[in-house]
Amino acid sequence: MDASLTKSERETLKSIYRLTGGHDAAPDAHTGMLAEALKVSPGTVTATVKRLADRGLADHKPYRGVELTAQGRRAAVAAIRRHRIVERFLADMLGYAWNEADRFAASFEHELPQEVEDRLYVALDRPAACPHGFPIPAPEMADIPELPPLYALEPGDVAVVAVPGSTDADVVAFLDTLGLRPGVRVEVREKHPFDGPMVLLVDGHRRTVGDKVARQIYVRLEAVEPPAPDPLVQAPLEAEKESA
Repeated sequence: MDASLTKSERETLKSIYRLTGGHDAAPDAHTGMLAEALKVSPGTVTATVKRLADRGLADHKPYRGVELTAQGRRAAVAAIRRHRIVERFLADMLGYAWNEADRFAASFEHELPQEVEDRLYVALDRPAACPHGFPIPAPEMADIPELPPLYALEPGDVAVVAVPGSTDADVVAFLDTLGLRPGVRVEVREKHPFDGPMVLLVDGHRRTVGDKVARQIYVRLEAVEPPAPDPLVQAPLEAEKESA
């Protein structure tokens, strides 16, 4: 990560990336959208974006919006990687809940030397995902694999749950009652048509989730292995092959 970037510049890079390269992505990010996401004034965002553009990290077109250059995308992904590693440290080593780690990570992640980030990653046994369940990108990546929403799955699909930190607290509390927490493995048993509810298998329990909630949860799909052949069926087939 570029150590010369300021905290506001890194946070702006992350927000531009999320608005233009993540879920529900738009072709570009307008300063008003960025100001709302960062909870700062439009003038502050405009000044930060200008600095990023001067460094070749962003392309700002007045009245059209902002998008990242290839170099800017790498810098944004590096900033997201650091954030997710720090979240993992807070959750795994300091015992913070997954939905608390996000808030505390932003308070000191920007002060870490790159060497400390690298050592944290190794000390954590090179984690694949943050406490929310989203992937930790490899160094120098320019894109992070997008995760589909739970509602995109079909019966028979198996996946691991990921819950964004921006999820409403009431929704998080409801998901917790269903056992739908980050890292939990779920299997889709039924999906009713016309935006109907889904029936999931969660830790051996059948849970029903409406489409509105299922669209707020993301998932990492797992490959489903085909069932092992039944030996009672397989034996006669093998004998038939031998006699032929």
